[in-house]
Amino acid sequence: MQPIDLRTALDGFDAIWSPRIIAYLNDYDIRLAKVAGEHVWHVHNDTDEFFLVLDGEIDIALREPAGERTVTLPQGSVFVVPRGTFHKPSSKAGAAVLLVEPTGTLSVGDDHEEVPDHVDVTTGHPVLD
Repeated sequence: MQPIDLRTALDGFDAIWSPRIIAYLNDYDIRLAKVAGEHVWHVHNDTDEFFLVLDGEIDIALREPAGERTVTLPQGSVFVVPRGTFHKPSSKAGAAVLLVEPTGTLSVGDDHEEVPDHVDVTTGHPVLD
């Protein structure tokens, strides 16, 4: 158990949409991800998804009962996607995010559209991968 420098952890990988697990909190993963371009529409049926933007800016498109909307998260912003909400993160210029999700949660959720090649279908990789 040692402190983890987020900048060093982020500098340790280049893959986009391929989260790295930096810590565990009870039954949750604390994950870092680099993002650029579009992810995929997906939903987590049984869990919320926490986003903290460390660098850059991301958009999260949401499909809600009232229709679709997009929230923009600049650096330093936090947003929680409620369980059962289809969403699609994206970033035009690229960004780094910290995610909190239950251990074992797939990066493409429980249901999703076709996954493009640049999106890693994973439950997370160790930060030192």
